[in-house]
Amino acid sequence: MLSLEEISDRLEIQDLFARYSFAIDDRDYDALDSVFTPDAVIDYTEAGGIKGKPSEIKPWLAAAMKRFPMFQHMVATTELKLDGDRAKSRTILFNPMVYRKTDGEDQIFFIGLWYHDELVRTADGWRITSRREQMSYSYNTPEMEPIPGASGG
Repeated sequence: MLSLEEISDRLEIQDLFARYSFAIDDRDYDALDSVFTPDAVIDYTEAGGIKGKPSEIKPWLAAAMKRFPMFQHMVATTELKLDGDRAKSRTILFNPMVYRKTDGEDQIFFIGLWYHDELVRTADGWRITSRREQMSYSYNTPEMEPIPGASGG
């Protein structure tokens, strides 16, 4: 049986993951300050992005996501291993996106990946200290120029 503390931790971490998704989908990148520790390492390289601390990731996201007029980050099915004030998790992400081509036509595509996270309990609640994206699949992905600042971009 789960203790009340573990139930609370699990719900707080679930809320943390939702805050991440809404911050990205609302293009409110400063809201990521309530998701990550300031020294967190975020690794988007497997999906064509960059690796860095939140202060580096936020401006990169603002530029990189401009090419997509619409998208959703839907997280589900988290495997969570709590260890006191620390935790590790693996979470499924389903990410439908719209890419606007140079001719104005929109192309919808899908990305499926895993978030591999390390978390820590802080005075302000749970925060992610490390996030790595692992690609699982993509469908109908358009040809796109590399994102500036990314590997190959």
